[in-house]
Parts: sequence; C-alpha cells; structure tokens
Amino acid sequence: MLKKINVSQITVGMYLKEFCGSWMEHPFWRSSFVITDPKDIESIFSSSIKEVWIDTSKGLDVPTGGSAISEAEADAQIDAELERAAEQTRDVAPVSAAEEFERAARICAQSKRAVISMFEEARMGNAVDAGNAMQVVEEISDSVARNPGALISLARLKTADDYTYMHSVAVCAMMVALAKQLGLDEKQTRLAGIAGLMHDLGKAAMPNDVLNKPGKLTDGEFAIIKGHPQAGYELLLTGTNVDPVTLDVCLHHHEKVDGSGYPKGLKGDQISLMAKMGAVCDVYDAITSNRPYKAGWDPAESMRRMAEWTNGHFDARVFQAFVKSLGIYPIGSLVKLSSGYLAVVVEQTGKSLTMPLVKVFYSTQSELRITPRIVDLSLAGTNEKILSREDPSKWNFPDLKELWSGLLGS
Repeated sequence: MLKKINVSQITVGMYLKEFCGSWMEHPFWRSSFVITDPKDIESIFSSSIKEVWIDTSKGLDVPTGGSAISEAEADAQIDAELERAAEQTRDVAPVSAAEEFERAARICAQSKRAVISMFEEARMGNAVDAGNAMQVVEEISDSVARNPGALISLARLKTADDYTYMHSVAVCAMMVALAKQLGLDEKQTRLAGIAGLMHDLGKAAMPNDVLNKPGKLTDGEFAIIKGHPQAGYELLLTGTNVDPVTLDVCLHHHEKVDGSGYPKGLKGDQISLMAKMGAVCDVYDAITSNRPYKAGWDPAESMRRMAEWTNGHFDARVFQAFVKSLGIYPIGSLVKLSSGYLAVVVEQTGKSLTMPLVKVFYSTQSELRITPRIVDLSLAGTNEKILSREDPSKWNFPDLKELWSGLLGS
C-alpha cells in the first residue's frame, strides 16, 4: 500500500515510490527505489522536498503506522500532483538569450546531476528506466523553446571531469532544437531529446582510465571506446520504457553517410533520420568542448569545419537544418567586424544567418578594450558586418564567456 509521509519520517529500508514536487527540486535521477544509504536521506533533507510517497508492501512502514491507500488511488493523486507541478512551472514564452541564461544554467546543473545518477545506476547493473528521462527532457525542451541558443551554448562550457555528463545534456538540447527546425511533431521532438540524453549511456561500461585519459588514445584504447554504442544498446535493452528511437540513436550515432562509421558501417539511407541527427549533434558538442588533450574549437570555426565534412560524414539536409538551428555564428563566436572592432555573438536575429546580435568590446586599431555595446547586424542602416571569424586562443580574453553569457564564473 502507498502512503504519503513527511521527509522527517524517512528511514533506511523504506521503498520510496515518488517525490512530491518537481524533479528540479530533488537530487535523484529516479524516484522508485529502496533507501539503503543514509546519505540518500541527507540529500533529501537538503533539498526543498517536504513529502514523499512510500510503498509499504515493498519496504518498511513508518513506526506509528498511519493510513494507507490503494495503489490506484495513490497513482491518481501522484499524477494530479505532477500535473499541477507541470502547470505551475511550464513556461515556453520566447525570451532573449540574456533573459534565459540564468534559468538555463540551473537546468544544466540539475540535468547534469540527473545524468550522473543515471550513469551510476547503469554502472551498478541496475535497469535504466527511460521514463525517468521525460521530466529532464521537458525542462530542457522548454528552455530551447524560450530561446534556442541559451542552454545549448551554456552546455558547451564543461570541464574535463563532467564532459561525459554535460555532453549528454548538450546533445539532448541540440536534438530538440534540430527536431523543431526539421519540422518534427511534438512526440518525435520529445523522443529526439530522450535519445540525445541517453545516446552515450554505453560510456558507463567503459574503463574509467580509458574514458578519462588526459591524452590521445592509443589504437587499442580507441577500439575499446568504439564499443560504447553497442554497450549502451545492450544496457538499454535491459531497461524499461525504452523507445526504439533511443535504441537506434544509441547504437548508430557514430555511423557516417559514406559508410566509414561504426559499429555497423551503415551508409546513406541505411541510417535513420534520428541517428543522422544524433551524429551531427554529437560531433558539434565534442569539437567545441574543452577536453583533457585539446581545447575546444570556436563555435563558428566548428561549423565551418563540419561543413567541409558533410559529403562523407553528415547528411546534407540534416546538417543544413542544424546550421539554421544554431546559426553560422553560434552564440559565443568571436568575430571581427568590418570596422576593425572585435565582438562576440550573443544572439541569433532570425533574419539572416550571417547577421546575428553581437557585443562589441575591443578595438584592434587602438588595441584597447572599449565599453561593451550591443549591435544588431540585421537592422537596416547598420554599416557593420562580420569580416572574419577569430580564434579566441590568439586573443586570450579571460572574460569572453562572461561577455556573451552575463554569468560570472561561467
């Protein structure tokens, strides 16, 4: 029987059925599990969750007993609570990137914790419930709906230690944005997001010393890492609520249209649309992220290089839609303007892929910083235009991320 209790009543041995509140308020990937570690209770105490549902038929009851209700009645109450929470928190009204950055940063942090928990479950041999990914994907999808570039650009800012986890968050967000750009319906867009979030689950089965090696992999080590799509596929086969789209993207996101990819060497139409989408999103985040053995490429430079690989690596239609979803000069790109000023891209204007909103902050003529100012390159009468991409490593501006995000310590 199910019973709602205050978090102060939780003890080791209880079967926790559901948290009362949004997943953003608690630190766990899943909600149905037996509490075996006192640290889990401490984590619940430190969150804003005040009540939980327990199942007394699968774990300990509260010492004082109390009233319990049938599972059907409890499920109805839980569904109603989740629906109310969703109605209270769901907000998809379009906003500027500047307005979305702070909220997107919170979603990134919570999503990373959820993915870490998911990987830990997989490492312990526990079946992964893909249904638990839904709330994570909805939060990410809502952020993308409010502003396509904010969360995606923040998710690119990752350390070597959290690369694997934040990579999953970033690919999820880009899959959602790309699905919208391709005109996929809401159900398919949601499935694309879940597939993106879980596409690299197989890395949970990879040796940590190889996965986190701070240097270039040997041929033998690379052969091991190339086994992660198959490993993830097999992990998902033992899971619950796993859609065929998630299985497909997990297994085939390293396939290339010319047949040179892995693990199956599929080519052209043998690769599904979702897997082709996964391939583009996976590569972009990988090459723009800092890794132990190399610095990430500038977003605009990454787009240029990926365009050169389109014939052999990516599906042309999918890649073109990807560029439209992020821009030729994605948020965070460092550019030189025709006036000689340097600027960083802070927003896409929607009018032209080559005319984003930029923040001008440096004069190459005087070699001095200037008071930052926003310029909309798409406005009629604007004389400025982008002259070239610039390599941030050559200029070494320590506050470049702060300039485009407005977030301290980003």
